Amino acid sequence: MSVQEDTVRDWLTGLQTDIVQALENIGGARFGNDSWTREEGGGGLSRYLENGPVFERAAVLFSHVQGKKLPPSASAHRPHLAGRPWRAMGVSLVIHPRNPFVPTVHMNVRCFVAHASAAGEEDVFWFGGGLDLTPYYPFEEDVRHFHQACHEALQPFGADKYPRYKKACDDYFYLKHRGETRGVGGLFFDDLNEGGFEPSFALTRAVGECFLPAYLPIVERRMNTPYTEANREFQAYRRGRYVEFNLVFDRGTLFGLQSGGRTESILLSMPPTATWKYNWQPEPGTAEAALYDYLKPREWI
Repeated sequence: MSVQEDTVRDWLTGLQTDIVQALENIGGARFGNDSWTREEGGGGLSRYLENGPVFERAAVLFSHVQGKKLPPSASAHRPHLAGRPWRAMGVSLVIHPRNPFVPTVHMNVRCFVAHASAAGEEDVFWFGGGLDLTPYYPFEEDVRHFHQACHEALQPFGADKYPRYKKACDDYFYLKHRGETRGVGGLFFDDLNEGGFEPSFALTRAVGECFLPAYLPIVERRMNTPYTEANREFQAYRRGRYVEFNLVFDRGTLFGLQSGGRTESILLSMPPTATWKYNWQPEPGTAEAALYDYLKPREWI
């Protein structure tokens, strides 16, 4: 796996650089850099932005880490791999815009390897990832554009891929205790090794590289929309749902914490501000109430 692992790493670091440069160009602020190492092995580079004019918080994170024993979050679906040494690498990003009319977005692409630990075993690899959109004041054209970009990225890999990964996203980013989706979906896939390394890596690259054309046109359309303090208050309230999902359900957050990951990097996905209100309901007929019509799976293309 060594040559292929280097290839994946090179692509991931290039993807991080390309995304940061594009966000700096549109957001009018420079990202900071924080290189780190992990005691058990590996490290990463956190690229981050705090309190920018367009992006209130943005994190584009690269990590390449290893360990001696698969943590529970990684081996729960693969009990036969429990106890194996492992190596994981990926790019993960979350962007929390300042303007409430610009959606929050998340994207992740990753490669995981469970190394052979006994005679007769083989290394086992899989890819995973996806991207999803979380608007506060949704616009149909924005949501359809995002899903169209996702659809086009997966078309070369078969007509079944978009509907399959779209449904997986709807199912995964679901707050069971709220009875609502986190946002308007996108793509989600895991355990991908069908057909071997090359086709799995090619599909993962397509997902990672569709992020900028899927998201930046939405930012450009909405970043200068006038907003009120009431709009910001609703944004902070809905950001609370983001926090709830990340801390209760998100496998990436759980994996990072269980594997002794870098807490500062893991929690960069959190919004800079969030609020909770007891049993709050939007007034019927308002723009805030309109969001709730979107928090259930729908077909967008």
